[in-house]
Amino acid sequence: MNQKLQTVLLLILLPFFAFAQSVITGTVLESNGLPALGATVSVKGTSNGTSTDFDGKYTLNNVPSDAVIVFSFIGYMTQEIPLNGQTSINITLAENPSELDTIVLIGYGSTKKANVTAAQTTVKAEEFNKGAITSPGQLISGKVAGVQVTAASGRPGDGPVIRVRPGSTLGGNQDALYVVDGVPLDQRNASLNTINPADIESFTILKDASATAIYGNRASNGVVLITTKKAKLNSDLKIGYDVQFAVNQVQDYAHVLNADEFRQLVVDQGRDPAVLGDANTDWQNEIYQNGTRAIHNLTVEKGYEATSIRASLGYTNENGTLLRSGYERATLGLNVRQNFLKGDLKLNFTSQLAQEELRRADEGAVGAAVVFDPTQSIFNNTGEFGGFFEYTNSTGPEGNAPRNPLGLLNSLDSQLDNKQARLNLNAAYNIRQVPGLKFTGNAGIDYNEFDEYTIRDFNSGAGARGNNRSFGEGFRRNQLLDGRFEYKRTLESLDTDMDLTLGGSFQDFTRQSTSHSTVNNELQENPIAIDDSALVTAFARASFDIKDLVVLSASASRNGSSRFSKENRWANFYGASAAIKLTNTDFVQNSGFLSQLKLRGGFGQTGQQDIDASFAYLSVFTPGQPQAAVQFGDQFVTTIRPEGSIDLKWETTDQWNAGIDIGFFDDRITGSVDGFYRETKDLLLFGPLPAGGLENGSFQNAGSTLSRGIETSISGKIIQTENMNWTLSANATVQEIEITDLAGADNAPVPVGGISGGTGNTIQEWAVGSDPTSFHVFRQVYDQDGNPLDGVYVDTNGDNIINDADRVRYKKANHDVYFGLTSNFNYKNLDFSFTFRGAAGGYNYNNVDSNSASYGSIFPTNTQTPIYVNSTVDILNTNFSQQRLQSDYYIQKADFIKLDNVSLGYNFPGENVDIRASITGTNLLTITDYDGTDPEVFGGIDNNLFPRNRGLIFGLGFKF
Repeated sequence: MNQKLQTVLLLILLPFFAFAQSVITGTVLESNGLPALGATVSVKGTSNGTSTDFDGKYTLNNVPSDAVIVFSFIGYMTQEIPLNGQTSINITLAENPSELDTIVLIGYGSTKKANVTAAQTTVKAEEFNKGAITSPGQLISGKVAGVQVTAASGRPGDGPVIRVRPGSTLGGNQDALYVVDGVPLDQRNASLNTINPADIESFTILKDASATAIYGNRASNGVVLITTKKAKLNSDLKIGYDVQFAVNQVQDYAHVLNADEFRQLVVDQGRDPAVLGDANTDWQNEIYQNGTRAIHNLTVEKGYEATSIRASLGYTNENGTLLRSGYERATLGLNVRQNFLKGDLKLNFTSQLAQEELRRADEGAVGAAVVFDPTQSIFNNTGEFGGFFEYTNSTGPEGNAPRNPLGLLNSLDSQLDNKQARLNLNAAYNIRQVPGLKFTGNAGIDYNEFDEYTIRDFNSGAGARGNNRSFGEGFRRNQLLDGRFEYKRTLESLDTDMDLTLGGSFQDFTRQSTSHSTVNNELQENPIAIDDSALVTAFARASFDIKDLVVLSASASRNGSSRFSKENRWANFYGASAAIKLTNTDFVQNSGFLSQLKLRGGFGQTGQQDIDASFAYLSVFTPGQPQAAVQFGDQFVTTIRPEGSIDLKWETTDQWNAGIDIGFFDDRITGSVDGFYRETKDLLLFGPLPAGGLENGSFQNAGSTLSRGIETSISGKIIQTENMNWTLSANATVQEIEITDLAGADNAPVPVGGISGGTGNTIQEWAVGSDPTSFHVFRQVYDQDGNPLDGVYVDTNGDNIINDADRVRYKKANHDVYFGLTSNFNYKNLDFSFTFRGAAGGYNYNNVDSNSASYGSIFPTNTQTPIYVNSTVDILNTNFSQQRLQSDYYIQKADFIKLDNVSLGYNFPGENVDIRASITGTNLLTITDYDGTDPEVFGGIDNNLFPRNRGLIFGLGFKF
């Protein structure tokens, strides 16, 4: 071949040599050294790509010699490496610090935060409220839009009430479903107090139905996923010890007449002052004390190459502000992770053991201290009734008189002991034969054993009035077995990441209790109470991330519950949602100020089955009709004899959600807005309702509700430097709920909210077109100076007769708006944080005033011997002759702003030990116009609430 021809051939073949294809192999590891299963390896700018296998190995074909290889994996930084003639590339990925690439929990799985399509929020340990926290719910109070956390009371051991969006049900359980480390708790026994708050890593709240539908039959009120802390692999031995000591005092007392004011009122009313005593006793001051709380936490953790262990020991001891009340808890936590088969099999064992002792004071003393005559002495001179002064008549204690508050407290010995064991074994296995396929299984048990007693001193004034002893014991058992397959794969030809889940769950709930109580001064055994039910669920989810721009997600579950008849036992629930990740578009990336923008929308249907009966679909006996009984020896046992089957079925809730997530200036400012619309039908209600409604004493599906709202949150990194950081976060929720149907006679209203001061009195009612917490009252008439006229009401129907037909629905207890504000600031080793929380648009019924502030209450006529009863100072404003329990005068605005938490801390770093000292104040300030002791009253009827406490906490922590 001549030289000229060789040159021509070389010029023709040169481009083919330049673009020669080769095969690239290698291994991809996670930052902890474990193989990265399912990592994507691709040629930049093409659809040519592959995924790593269980050993992190990959083979990529048809790679041009000048290619750039892209390595990507969820939760890790994407890396690009020029090929430059290499035939093998091994790489260890670095964790991605981007918040959008962090992994967050969803129902039965996890995903990147950027791919979340539903309304959900995660609160991590570093964001929790500070202080001597005894109940996990207190950690997130005021932190999350759409989540209302209300302290039930100041009672030791009392957990807060948590509501995710306004409750859609009326007669069913309104609590969210709590899932702890993958184990759904029994919704009727979901006491979070047995979890040590110091062991919790995060809360994830799933708020809308597209997120919760995978839990189906019990997800209408939201789902709260709780994750406990675990040690990391390949980590050093860490030992930590914390101690906190708190001093608490009652935030406020009911405003009552003191002894001198009471004496003057008696004289002004022309009553006999000889009935009064010579003392000046502040009964509220006498029954309360400075409470104390000590919390100790010890943790030990260590990580090895394939094993990590974290153990914790916690102890809490609290003496309540109400005398003789207290709470003691010891917890033991253990989390063990073990990897086998080069990481293909991962086992995680979680154990939470707790023992509680709740010392129960007689809370009747709270109301007695409000009304007991302040001129009487604490003690008597006769030695009767334990030495405490009591009102008496010719036969003994005066039956219609209040009891001595200190006599009530000191004569009662009552205690509840509770033992809890929550164990779970989780196994995750990567199926080597099918890259991207994983099986996860859970086997768990949540076992609770309790015993309690109440003993009243026979010699006390209270002891002489009724039952003096009662005992009870029992257990509750929740057993879980579930499993799911997860398949994740990148569809290169469609530029789509696919995530599929398919699984099933079986859960069995057993409750059994026995009790003994005093009847006619004899201790008798009561029948054994047994409740057993089961839930079976099959579930599936599919999610597609298309071109890193559009995410589509859908889920479905089929649920069976033993609480319903065979005809209605099974039901299907489903959800679908989508998100557009505008963050990845040129519009956002070139805007200069936008750093994140995502639009979300979804729909779902969920259910409610948690009613307080195992076989609620069976009719009850007709009143007055004989019941079937079987004889065992000398005893006759009443049996169930159903008279027919009620067509009882699930409550169902349809919910729509639309949201937007946005970030500015490299996410220095981030926020979200969610709007929801929710309809619930076939409400599970317990009779009786008016004629034509529910059968007396039975469950039926009767009615529907509608709720809607807007939730907003915003967070700003005000200062972000090497030595100083300051973050402000705020959230607000606007919401409403109304009843749209009731299965009563012509949708007749249903009285529901009982008040003290008389038999059968109610102040709230369910009625179509109104909020479920609406008050049902007479409209009070006032004089020209704004003073209420005694017993004068508006004739609302114009028939010239004032009777019950003139009562109207007026105001409601549910607030229109909830909001929270949190600040976190640190400068070098100094940190300072606070949380404000508030609500507006709600009202309380002041039952403390309505029950005591009338002359008929002060000077009762139903006693054998004359007695005088104290009143709140409101009697000076009303001068009511008798109780006016249904007057709208007592419906008072309950707006408030609370400074929930302020904490100041300093870290002292050392060579072998770091020390942190802190001081925290809780419930420091309440701004409100409400006349009662506390505007925050769950349900809206303020009737001698166990007062909440103001606390000062000193903390000291050591890390070795």
